[in-house]
Amino acid sequence: MTPHQVRWRAFKAAVPYTLPILAGFAFLGLTYGIYMHQSGFNFIYPMLMSLTIFAGSAEFIVANLLLQAFNPVGVFFITLIINSRHLFYGLSMLDRYRHTGWKKPYLIFGMCDESFSINYTATIPDGVDRGWFMFFVTALNQSYWVGGATLGGLFGSTIPTHIKGLGFVMTALFIVLCINQLRHESNHLSSKAGAILAIVMLLIVGQTYFIPATMILVILVFTIVYRQKELTDDHH
Repeated sequence: MTPHQVRWRAFKAAVPYTLPILAGFAFLGLTYGIYMHQSGFNFIYPMLMSLTIFAGSAEFIVANLLLQAFNPVGVFFITLIINSRHLFYGLSMLDRYRHTGWKKPYLIFGMCDESFSINYTATIPDGVDRGWFMFFVTALNQSYWVGGATLGGLFGSTIPTHIKGLGFVMTALFIVLCINQLRHESNHLSSKAGAILAIVMLLIVGQTYFIPATMILVILVFTIVYRQKELTDDHH
């Protein structure tokens, strides 16, 4: 198989996984581009920011911060807090990103919630290169966001953004990915523990901080569990 055929096969395998994200990202990207336009920025700003930052929530905040006094330290810490969950995404993808060569830096840079979910849970068909599959998933998802942001910046307020039900697209996508992951698990201990810990942390720390709090707690709990298991296996 030629390198071109390898890439084409991986691209065809990746596209169906990203189509549900196209609807959500195009809409959210349009909203972001329109917001930037209404804030007085040329379409170049949302286009370049979506290319170089690619972190939806952070991009909205940076747009607001651009209108204020220059404060790079504040921007750094705000962005770090907002995207702290990506630290845990990275830990989860260590094994999957091995042996991906020059694609690895882009896979790390382009990792968003949706790309992480697909690349972590997808059952890659036989004969499809894993590295290229993850690359195209990441690149397609970013292209949807960049395209939406650019169009929103170009056409401004002429595009309607209030489309009933579209806001549920991303939630539905994550539910489907979760169900698919449950179907392929040999046991559901991790999923059940994660769900319980998430609910507990939501009740304790509230909606704003429960995601990073849950991830920290999950890592601590499973580190202890697996170390205990290793000690037990050593004794046997």
